Amino acid sequence: MDLGIAGKWALVCGASKGLGRGCAQALVREGVNLVINAREPGVLQQTATELLAAGDESAGATGQKHAKPQVLCAPADITTPEGRAAVFGVPGGPGRAFDIVVTNAGGPPPGDFRDWGREAWLQALDANMLTPIELMRATVDGMAERGFGRIVNITSSAVKAPIDILGLSNGARSGLTGFVAGAARSRLAARGVTINNLLPGKFDTDRLAATLTAQAERSARTLPEVRAAHMAQIPAGRFGTPQEFGAICAFLCSVHAGYITGQNWLADGGAYPGVH
Repeated sequence: MDLGIAGKWALVCGASKGLGRGCAQALVREGVNLVINAREPGVLQQTATELLAAGDESAGATGQKHAKPQVLCAPADITTPEGRAAVFGVPGGPGRAFDIVVTNAGGPPPGDFRDWGREAWLQALDANMLTPIELMRATVDGMAERGFGRIVNITSSAVKAPIDILGLSNGARSGLTGFVAGAARSRLAARGVTINNLLPGKFDTDRLAATLTAQAERSARTLPEVRAAHMAQIPAGRFGTPQEFGAICAFLCSVHAGYITGQNWLADGGAYPGVH
């Protein structure tokens, strides 16, 4: 299937590794021009080089060859006004005239809510709620004027099934979810702009590996035992891959997803047991 987005411009945040990188890879293979953002310049540049190689080989399922896309690096802290200015001002980029924006930030640390002060909450809100809103505010009106726009916010399965030790994430991401539910159903929807949230469960990323390693170190179990125990809780019997997560994201960014907006797409291998 040709997703119909070759030649468009996308901003992908947290793109140097993990799920953000999976989304960037899927988009560049569809011929989408990218501005990729993360904090570490060296890692980001290496990612850009590898994405360009993937873009050289890009072809849709129909075998149609896309023009070679551009991949531009914007190393910055996207949670700050200065970081966002750097992203929108990257030389050769589209300014604020992005067709696609994929927001993505690592979750705040786990812990006991009794230990979190105001500063911890403000940091969580800045990264996981207010920054995505700022990126939307900066881009959606231009999308509406051009008649096409796609916003995909990478949040967490914990929005649907909150985890007790992830209170900072539960609170901040749920705030974003509530905001999107209203904004996506505003006048933007009738002007070709969709806003959706993509909720990952357990995906085989560095972050998950670090979490499982820490659990193994705190217990009497080996890392393979801890991994096996977690996979046993997932009906699919495995962790997801960044590549398949990216494919879902790319579809939500496609011309074929124009009738989908204000939704929370759960990708967790069937782990969530509810119907809503």
